[in-house]
Amino acid sequence: MLILTRKVGESIRIGDDIEVMVTAVDQNKVRLGIRSPRHIPVFREEIYRKIQEENREAVGLEAGDLDEMLSQYAERK
Repeated sequence: MLILTRKVGESIRIGDDIEVMVTAVDQNKVRLGIRSPRHIPVFREEIYRKIQEENREAVGLEAGDLDEMLSQYAERK
């Protein structure tokens, strides 16, 4: 994991298209502003995990099944 120190108003770039700016720091909370193209979804981690879990349930997969499918796919390449 890359760990960076930034002050309010400073930002980081992820590739050419994504900018993450620190907009406020208050006690133990950091407020971030994210600029990214509309086709790149941005979620809070807990929401992202819930979406992944619901997608797995929708297709009848268990949590480990997707990892197993990905490893099988990687072995074929």
